[in-house]
Amino acid sequence: MAASLCQLKAPDIYVALREMAASLCQLKEDMAVLQREATGQAQLKAEVDKLKAEVDKQKSEVDKQKTEVDKLKQQLQARQVAFSASLVAGSKSGQECTTGPFPTNTLLIYKHVPTNIGNAYNPNSGVFTAPVRGAYHFEWWVTEDYGGHAASAVLVKNSENVFMAWEKHGSASNGVTLLLEVGDVVFVRLVANTVARDNDNHHTTFSGFLLFPM
Repeated sequence: MAASLCQLKAPDIYVALREMAASLCQLKEDMAVLQREATGQAQLKAEVDKLKAEVDKQKSEVDKQKTEVDKLKQQLQARQVAFSASLVAGSKSGQECTTGPFPTNTLLIYKHVPTNIGNAYNPNSGVFTAPVRGAYHFEWWVTEDYGGHAASAVLVKNSENVFMAWEKHGSASNGVTLLLEVGDVVFVRLVANTVARDNDNHHTTFSGFLLFPM
């Protein structure tokens, strides 16, 4: 009786074993597929990371080049310096505006500024400040008040009087080329007891420009 029970159950065991073997094979195949997919994803991730690193490197190079271009642009702008200004910002046609006389030398502030390339001249203070080391050329004109007083103005570098223009009847002018360091200042002072006349024709002027950097 026991033997017959074993004979009856054996086929079921073999069927179960075969099903288990088939399941194991399927699991192995599924694992192999997953491993291949994982390997592919890892390779894809590695490629993506490599491309990202290359993009970051190129971006860094572009930023570096942009910084260099901006630096060169700033240097170029600093070397583009030229200005012209007259004493009176505006007046009615034919109206004369006379500055002075004063008991001491007095800084002239030229308000009418048609040209100020580089913004080195300050129309609020009347002072030119050198943005780069180099050779600069300056010219200034001053006009008297029809014979009542002489017209005279001196160009000053920092605190040093450089050249003077003086005239009793009419206009006086002068010019000079100076070697300036960065931050040196240049301006014009009206000489004590003299005058500077100006109107909408702009007789009394102050101009300068950078000849070349050094």
